[in-house]
Amino acid sequence: MAAVSMAQTANGVAFEQQKMKQALAFGDKNVAANAMYSIILLEGPKSVYKDSLAYLYFNDRNFISCFLVTNDILKTNPGNLDLLEMNAISLESMGATEKAVEAYQNLFTKTNNNYHAYKLAGLQFGLGKFEEAYASIKKADKLPDDGSVKITFQVNKNYNQNVDLKAAIAYLEGIIATNLSKNAEAKLSFERATKLFPEFVLAKTKLDALNAEKKE
Repeated sequence: MAAVSMAQTANGVAFEQQKMKQALAFGDKNVAANAMYSIILLEGPKSVYKDSLAYLYFNDRNFISCFLVTNDILKTNPGNLDLLEMNAISLESMGATEKAVEAYQNLFTKTNNNYHAYKLAGLQFGLGKFEEAYASIKKADKLPDDGSVKITFQVNKNYNQNVDLKAAIAYLEGIIATNLSKNAEAKLSFERATKLFPEFVLAKTKLDALNAEKKE
């Protein structure tokens, strides 16, 4: 009886896997998700298809479901960096900023990655925690950068600009310094941002504004 049950489970999993692959090939994510749920039920709570379900929701920008799935997996696999990052991004996208700060802090302690420190600083700044944000962005600035990450800034209604992460870090450092009334430090940060990315429109604007204030 046990052998028959195992064979039926294996056949059920194989059937749902084929259905999932066909659904993904045809762009039907709802059917693919349903197939993944069936596989998870058949394989049990340790099924790797929980991870696949999290990726599916994340790529479809279904951040609430992605958060719920990743949160469940992380209870038993707290060191999975991809899931930790998806969890943090999901919280941020849901507007749960305080929880997102906690998630990015946890992620940053494991990765020591300058992008994660940059994201953490931005969220802390958004909450008005300027001293904490300044400490985080200083850490980000000191960490190595591989040049692969770009940050998108909205310059106006019709124009977005993709900026190198190192320049974006310097710019955010300047913004935070301004809010801490550290104008001299802010000026140096904006200058560094424009040196790192000469066409950085927002950094140039902030630098011009500080220079104008100094003249007055």
